Amino acid sequence: MSAVMILNALAETATVLLVEDDDVLRQEMADYLAGQGYAVRQAADAHAARAVLETRPVDVLVLDVNLPGETGLSLCRRVSGTDGPAILLLSALGDPIDRIVGLELGADDYVVKPIPPRELLARVKALLRRRAGGKGPRRDVRLFAGFRLDAAARQLTAPNGVLLLLTPGEFAILSTLADHARSVVSRDELLTIIAGETVENLGRRVDLHISRLRRKIEAQSEQPLIRTYRGMGYMLDAKVTLE
Repeated sequence: MSAVMILNALAETATVLLVEDDDVLRQEMADYLAGQGYAVRQAADAHAARAVLETRPVDVLVLDVNLPGETGLSLCRRVSGTDGPAILLLSALGDPIDRIVGLELGADDYVVKPIPPRELLARVKALLRRRAGGKGPRRDVRLFAGFRLDAAARQLTAPNGVLLLLTPGEFAILSTLADHARSVVSRDELLTIIAGETVENLGRRVDLHISRLRRKIEAQSEQPLIRTYRGMGYMLDAKVTLE
């Protein structure tokens, strides 16, 4: 079975457990993922989450760091392991210490809330793809045109080894373009992904990110990689493979 077929099969049967004490936010995430074909379970705290984990298999655990009672970091430490679910940590604080500790405790990915629904979906898909990749450390590293995009470390490395500094918006856009390589992603879709940012001119937000991202990448490449399709959107014109 090809990697694409494996990923499609996982997407159809994957179970996501959402652990979030904000009832409204948790239900919004659950409704969106369920609408994309995932089986979704919910828990408002670590105790309820453990009850779910003990009774049914879970593929991806979306876990809020700041839970009442036992913290998300504590639950992450208990759950993490090669046989456990992939873990995506969520935090409203964006504390770099939480991110470092969470990844050291076994989390596969970390993101600051609020997370747009399409970005949540993209990250869940990336974690499932990582699980479908087989043995070894669970990392989401994509390679294209000599570049190395590491989702866990949130780093982009140029072909000559130079580490390129990207803003959160630039990284989110590039990750999305890489997920849909050689396909056009609409401007509205990209705007949804970075909607959590504070930018005064909403209409120009995506255009500015693309312009800056293009300059950074093309300064390290001999070929144009991000193409603009007027009235349609943008495309990463490169073959993307997983490391």
